[in-house]
Amino acid sequence: MNRILLASPFLLAGLTTLCAAETPLLPAAGAPVIKGPAVKLVEPHLHIARSNIAGHARIALTFDACMGQADERIMSTLVRERIPATIFVTARWLKRNPAALAVFLQNPDLFELENHGENHIPAVDTPTRVYGIASAGSPQAVRQEVEGGAAAMLASGIPAPHWFRGSTAKYDLSAIGEIRALGYRIAGYSVNGDGGSLLGAAITEKRIASAKDRDVVISHINQPTHAAGEGVAKALVDLKVKGTEFVRLDDVDDMGDDRTTE
Repeated sequence: MNRILLASPFLLAGLTTLCAAETPLLPAAGAPVIKGPAVKLVEPHLHIARSNIAGHARIALTFDACMGQADERIMSTLVRERIPATIFVTARWLKRNPAALAVFLQNPDLFELENHGENHIPAVDTPTRVYGIASAGSPQAVRQEVEGGAAAMLASGIPAPHWFRGSTAKYDLSAIGEIRALGYRIAGYSVNGDGGSLLGAAITEKRIASAKDRDVVISHINQPTHAAGEGVAKALVDLKVKGTEFVRLDDVDDMGDDRTTE
């Protein structure tokens, strides 16, 4: 209970951001109301192939490394328990975390590193805001976000990425087509493990530990001061005790909606 209460400021901050993103500012009295075109956004789902073994769940753990620092609670659990995972890194995160990157590169059997963009900008090619974050806003800017992230990865000694996940995991359909044309599959998910790292430890643990066969879990590995990381680490052990098979995205067949992996 205390952990949930401690996380409440983060939850309130997240809700405030969400409201700011979805509620337009009221115009001044007498000012004309100018409405821009509505932007249809999608948040794709992704599932992996079933294990085909009764009572034996197969899941893919994916972690976003957006900005900030590395969460040693999660990293040490993954390494100690030898649990594979796919890590989506931004160029900004790579610059700040060379030691964590070294751990990833030293364990190629565990970690698959993929593209989370250059500056953590939503991959939407029309000007809008997603959870309060300004979108890329044009096809050229979407391309720069994707290719800039890949260039930073290659410069850091990471193999060329094959998957992309944009900031906020929301896209418009035309941007999905543009990213696919660059040669990427787009990584949706089926279980939101930590609510953008804003949830408390107990609820995060419960969410991730409830993952079932075929699920792709999204969580964050860049918020070491948030309570959610403690819940992530505990859930990994919970799942391993249950005999869960952990796979990386490139290890198995998969299928995403909104034409993200076709």
